[in-house]
Amino acid sequence: MASVPLLALFSLTLLFLPSSPQLLRNPLRPRKFAETLITSLNLLPGIPQIEDDHLDLSGPRLVERKLDLEILGDSGSDVSIENLGHHAGYYRVEHTHAAKMFYFFFESRSGSSDPVVLWLTGGPGCSSELALFYENGPFKIADNMSLIWNDYGWDKASNLIYVDQPTGTGFSYSTDPRDIRFNEKGVSDDVYDFLQAFFKEHPSYSENEFYITGESYAGHYIPAVAERVHRGNKEKLGLPINFKGFAIGNGLTDPAVQYNSYTDYALEMGVISQVQHDRINKLVPACELGIKLCGSSGLVACLASFFLCNSVFTSVMAIAGDMNHYDIRKKCEGPLCYDFSNMDKFLNKKSVRDALGVGNRKFVSCSPLVYEAMITDWMRNLEVGIPALLEDGIKVLVYAGEYDLICNWLGNFRWVNSMEWSGRPMFDPAPMEPFSVDGKEAGQLKTYGPLSFLKVHDAGHMVPMDQPKASLEMLKRWTKGSLKENVDVPLAADM
Repeated sequence: MASVPLLALFSLTLLFLPSSPQLLRNPLRPRKFAETLITSLNLLPGIPQIEDDHLDLSGPRLVERKLDLEILGDSGSDVSIENLGHHAGYYRVEHTHAAKMFYFFFESRSGSSDPVVLWLTGGPGCSSELALFYENGPFKIADNMSLIWNDYGWDKASNLIYVDQPTGTGFSYSTDPRDIRFNEKGVSDDVYDFLQAFFKEHPSYSENEFYITGESYAGHYIPAVAERVHRGNKEKLGLPINFKGFAIGNGLTDPAVQYNSYTDYALEMGVISQVQHDRINKLVPACELGIKLCGSSGLVACLASFFLCNSVFTSVMAIAGDMNHYDIRKKCEGPLCYDFSNMDKFLNKKSVRDALGVGNRKFVSCSPLVYEAMITDWMRNLEVGIPALLEDGIKVLVYAGEYDLICNWLGNFRWVNSMEWSGRPMFDPAPMEPFSVDGKEAGQLKTYGPLSFLKVHDAGHMVPMDQPKASLEMLKRWTKGSLKENVDVPLAADM
């Protein structure tokens, strides 16, 4: 009987495909749709080609080198620059045919006992170097291509790892197309295998508290990786990881709830009118049906729901015009909403590639190939595995900048608030309280037990970029178990 609603869903998909002439010429070619959407995200390097590469199967799986990059300014640390451990490396991914995963590792500027924090950027298919250079990494890129210290880098409170994943993202690659990932099982298994190799290489950090963080489509990655790490610990499948919690920033986690929130958020923020809101909302039931069938009927329903549900978002944007959907206060000027071109220039310099050990491999900031491969994963609900983690005491923080449309705070608040877990009777009535930094309200916080939600003021999709000091304060308090405390934790940059 499932075939009848599935056929109806497919028919609706043809009606609600995006109205762009380019997309209508190739309405069911995911790659063209992926390229068009990736262009709107700022980052179109072209689809990477599978390259021949000599794979040394006899050497160690993880090969790491210490970075020697000149950084201008004051690190704000008592540790000398020479003794600050900055590393980059490749991990030959276990259980793959030829995949190599690229990563950065920055030891804490405050002390080796700080937590180990893994950062995952979304996309899907966008490099974590976006966060490294523009959000919360140790340094930023100046216009003259020099590096300058970031006073609010998260390495001031953690030992920080950035990973390019899934395979095909950033500097990560494979010479075998069978290594391309299509779902969260493949993604989470690869990251778990990397973490096993990482802690084997760095045993001195194996007892540090470990947290997983990230933003955007990492709202899918993070719960999947969290479940995989926690399961590995419980089933004693490898080295134990001292996993304590995960944080999702402006993420896509529960599509049914979040796509249903686009029009309400856009109306509340004055992007659309009530009449436009009601008209666009007529698309929502088909989107909800598609997501429901995606959970039970397989890939065709998931692909159909991708197009149906994104018709809700594209309908809002058709009215919004040149508004930046990552920060509705700004215009999306030119072909890119943000200018990340300095990162591409810097990482494709030969001297930098030599320092990183990536040879002549071209950096891919966002990969349409990876994006296309993950399309049928898009409408999967990753909220379903979070309650079990909460019950086992894993801390969960969901935070969102208030001016982001695409993964807006309202949709994230709604799925967090409606999540079924034993603490819900106490979390539901908990008030939104001020989250203050330097005596000023930087956001609104709701918390009970291991679950917290933070709405960040004056920020869009990339909270650490828009509110660097508040985001570092958030990380420090959360990892120390004190998000609600009224006394700010001193920052090294203020001393």
